Order: sequence, then C-alpha cells, then structure tokens
Amino acid sequence: MDLILRNAQIAGREGTPPVDIGIEDGRIAAIETGLAAQGEEVDVAGRLVSPGFIETHIHLDKSCLLDRCKSVEGTLDEAISEVAKAKQNFEADEVRERAVRTMEKSILQGTTHMRTHLEVDPVVGLRSLEGIQPLIEEYRWAIDLEICVFPQEGLLNNPGTDELMVEGLKRGCQVVGGAPYTDSDPPGQIDRLFEMAREFDVDVDMHLDFGNTPEGMTIEHVCNRTEEYGWGGRVTVGHMTQLSVLEPAEFERITRRLADAGVAVTVLPSTDLYLMGRHQDHSVLRGVVPIHKMLRHGVNCNLSSNNVLNPFTPFGDCSLIRMANLYANVCQVGQIDDTIECFDMVTRRSAELLNLDDYGIEVGKTADLVVIDNTDRQSAVAELSPPLMGIKRGHVTFRREPAELRWPGH
Repeated sequence: MDLILRNAQIAGREGTPPVDIGIEDGRIAAIETGLAAQGEEVDVAGRLVSPGFIETHIHLDKSCLLDRCKSVEGTLDEAISEVAKAKQNFEADEVRERAVRTMEKSILQGTTHMRTHLEVDPVVGLRSLEGIQPLIEEYRWAIDLEICVFPQEGLLNNPGTDELMVEGLKRGCQVVGGAPYTDSDPPGQIDRLFEMAREFDVDVDMHLDFGNTPEGMTIEHVCNRTEEYGWGGRVTVGHMTQLSVLEPAEFERITRRLADAGVAVTVLPSTDLYLMGRHQDHSVLRGVVPIHKMLRHGVNCNLSSNNVLNPFTPFGDCSLIRMANLYANVCQVGQIDDTIECFDMVTRRSAELLNLDDYGIEVGKTADLVVIDNTDRQSAVAELSPPLMGIKRGHVTFRREPAELRWPGH
C-alpha cells in the first residue's frame, strides 16, 4: 500500500469500531480492521475521516479585494458597484495571485473539490478566466476545480456579455451561471442560460431571488425551464434569500416544486447574513434559508462560502466546517440529525450537486479524504473541529498538528 490510515472513524459509520483504510495508486484499496499490509502508516487515533469537503459556490476572481474596494453601506448594490470599478483594472496575473491565495486556504481547510463562479462582461473580458483556468491543472494535485461562467451585471442588458459567455464555454468552462435579478429581463436571462446549457451540455448554477422581500421571485420560471429542458439534477440556485421571508405554507409549496423539478439549493450563510436586512434599523432579518427543512421534502441542498474578503463578504478563512457551524447557529439547528446534515451539506450532498460519481469512502473510490480532530460529524460541526490532514488522490496535501496542552513541568 502507498498509505494506510490506521484507526479511522469513517464519517457515516459513527458508532462502529475504527478501521484501517489502505490506499494504493490514488484509490481506496481496502477498508478493514487490522489491515495486514505494508506501507506508510498514519495512526489517526479514532478520529473522524471524511470524504473531502466540497466548495460548490465561491468567487475566486473577486476574492481578496478589500485593499481596493470600500464597504461602507454593506449593501448588494454597493458591493456590485465597487467590484465593477475594481474589475476595470483586473489583469490575468493579479487575478491568479488572489485566486491562489484563496485556493490554498481552502486546501488547508480540507477542501478537495471546488466550483468557482467567474464573471465575464465587456469590462473584464476574459482576463479573469485567463488567470484562473490554468490553475485547474496546476492544482490538480490538491483540488479539482471547475469554472462556472456567469454575468454578474446582467446579460440581456449588457451588450457583448453573451458572446463572452459563449466563448468561455467554448474554452472549457463546465457550468453556466447567471444573476437574473441584475438583468433588465430576469426571465429572459434565465431562458438564455438554459439555451446555452443545452448547446454546450453543461449544468446550470445561478444566483437567484436574492432580496429582502418575496416580490418578483423567479424560481417558478427556473423550475419550469428545468422540466422543459429535461435538466433535473443539473440545476442549482444559490442564495434564495427571498425564500426566508415566505409564509410557511408558501415556503413548503415552493420546496415541493423544487423537489419535483430536481432543482438544488445552495445557501451562502456568511454573505446572506452580511448583505440582507440592510433596509431595517431593528429586528433585522437574517436572510438565511432554513434548508435543513427543505431536505425533508427531497430537495438537495448544500452550504458554501461564496465570497471571501471583498465587499460582498469582508470575512472568511475558507473553512466549510465554519460555514456549517454558522448555518446551524443562524437557523437554530438543535436536533442531532439536523446537525449531521449540516456536515453532509459540505460533503456528501455537495457531491450530489456536482454529480460526482467517484466520491466517498468505499473500496475503489478515489482517495480524496480529510482527517478531522473529532470522532463524529455532529461534534465536528458543533465544536468547529479543525482538519488535521488532507489527502487528494492518495497524496497527502497538508498536515496540521493537533493542539496540545503543556502542563507545568512537562
């Protein structure tokens, strides 16, 4: 064996005795108690071993922008405006440098798969794509990166953007995205995105219904198009903060509609908390959709980071465990099973969203793993347990020593 993890508590098998995980040629070759094999050994001492974390919605191209953007009002409009000005000076090399900083933080937090949303428009052109696309191969040793190309400032109202979107897809971007609420014709943008998805046979992952009130929601239009195009299981909508202000009966109705259409939901707790409710001076709404309730109706949901250190979210350490914990606090998750779902919404459910077949801790699967300083998923979320080791295709990508108390005299 190339590597053997001894005494591992596998996520999803809590309560059973620890096992040994043997890895060979980048894949899991054996899962046994007392594995009789030779090779490099790491005793994880009963700690939790999970498939790697998955970041499904992050913006590498506009991360780490606080040195050139202001965030005074803290509104969505201000954030879009500030980044739009900053984009005028984007160059491939500096976009790459900022993206690398964020990617490497993510790797050190146990992330092994990432979907980045990347803006194209006549201002920035394809410069961000040119800076980030080479990272797919350069960082393949540690993370699988895919690019979702999207128009942050509108599509139909922004001449030249459509052509850039198409060019990005021709250059290999694997997903088409959108932000209909910034367009002069939101349903029209949605229609055009589905046309692109069908033409290039790619998934759809759009920012949707991002607001403080329920007026003007377009989720029904997305569900209709998903069914018309036969794209169920290939469509994701992110943010959806307008769902958080619906009456319970309407919330449940739309939840069932999403389940029937096969549309997944991504919630971005840090950004949604930071930007929503800015119109209120007291009893400020949270704007974070309680997606653990949607899971019960068959909607696939997940959690992700979205923005890191920019006007949309001037915080972030790229920890998905932190996102799971933040969500659990904000949405008042108290039941153990729901807390476990918070963990699964940055691992297993995210893999389903990205349609990753080769994911999980099973013999024959690729060895993309993270060792966490706890013994079960619920406790890992509740205690913000740090990742101690990452493994990508059987290769150890980082190590972190567990914290140690130093008693006097020792």
